[in-house]
Amino acid sequence: MQNDYILTVSCPDRTGIVHAVSGLLLELNGNILDSQQFGDEETERFFLRVHFSVDGDLSQDDIHLKFIPLGEQFNMTWKLYDARKKARVLIMVSKQGHCLNDLLFRANSGSLPIEIVAVLSNHRDFERLATGYGIPFHYLPVTPDTKAEQEKQVLALVENHKADVVVLARYMQILSDRFCRALEGRAINIHHSFLPSFKGARPYHQAHARGVKIIGATAHYVTADLDEGPIIAQDIEQVDHTMSANELTRVGSDIESLVLSRAVKYHVEHRILLNNHRTIIFR
Repeated sequence: MQNDYILTVSCPDRTGIVHAVSGLLLELNGNILDSQQFGDEETERFFLRVHFSVDGDLSQDDIHLKFIPLGEQFNMTWKLYDARKKARVLIMVSKQGHCLNDLLFRANSGSLPIEIVAVLSNHRDFERLATGYGIPFHYLPVTPDTKAEQEKQVLALVENHKADVVVLARYMQILSDRFCRALEGRAINIHHSFLPSFKGARPYHQAHARGVKIIGATAHYVTADLDEGPIIAQDIEQVDHTMSANELTRVGSDIESLVLSRAVKYHVEHRILLNNHRTIIFR
């Protein structure tokens, strides 16, 4: 029996990194299934993702211990993941359900390798949708006065459900700095690409009034800087003067759903490495 693992590496760029990693895998009698690398001349850092298999008698802890000296030698930031383990995902949503519906369908059909462990909302609109898929639904209303307490409850649910990643599928609340720090690197948000030109409510109506010619969406990691976290995925669609605000909204919703699912897939397949404020995406 073979087990699959994914190794991700970020370190100062120098000669011998790939040779050392592949040499260690050879010592472990490992088989490299896929390998991608990138050296950034600006930051002088090297990035590597290796998908490999080893004999089932070798545990993840065994492999981890073997890599520790190599990580120290090259000053690596590295992680080792079980490639066959589905990520546990908690989804947060408000009153727009297109991204939630898309993620539920993709997870249920097997096209997205995740286990949705809970849906959480400050409204009850999508309770039946979630429970229809057999997924726990948590209703946590929030007001300015209860925001701090509500966020504590949210973090407790993330912990209780052992969620690996939190997806904000059009969750229309500004998150506190404390909350963002608690979920740093494991919370993904989606928004329309009009920001910051069309802030606030009804962005597609604002865009329609200004006669835009393209609309789009951006998925990014959540940080304390509102909608300014490292970008994971983006896409656009051409539009024209014949389209109403409602038609723009429909097209925009489709793009948001596609971009968010793409970003979640990159994250749970461990294809994203941070390069300062930018992301390296190994497709």
